[in-house]
Amino acid sequence: QVQFVESGGGLVQPGGSLRLSCVASGFTFSRYAVTWYRQGPGKERELVALITSTGDYRNYADSVKGRFTISRDNVKNTVYLQMNSLKPEDTAVYYCNCRSSQFDYWGQGTQVTVSS
Repeated sequence: QVQFVESGGGLVQPGGSLRLSCVASGFTFSRYAVTWYRQGPGKERELVALITSTGDYRNYADSVKGRFTISRDNVKNTVYLQMNSLKPEDTAVYYCNCRSSQFDYWGQGTQVTVSS
């Protein structure tokens, strides 16, 4: 059974930091790229960051470049999203995703709220 479980969200003040984790099970995680998405209130879902299977290429949305870092540990089947200098506009539910021509896996999401 495939599972993607996100954690690490919460309430943080502007300028603060959080680290999100996404733990995968039930498939060969290390073979696939993983993407973090987010959906803010009243907004469409948007891509935040992507990392290739080996971690040798990473891509970020312009809105988070220089503040967020995506990484992965293929031994632990985990992808991380380190978020620094958080802004109120980063408030959203954050999801991890892994897809191929044969599947499209999503986690349940973790809520991040940036507010004073």
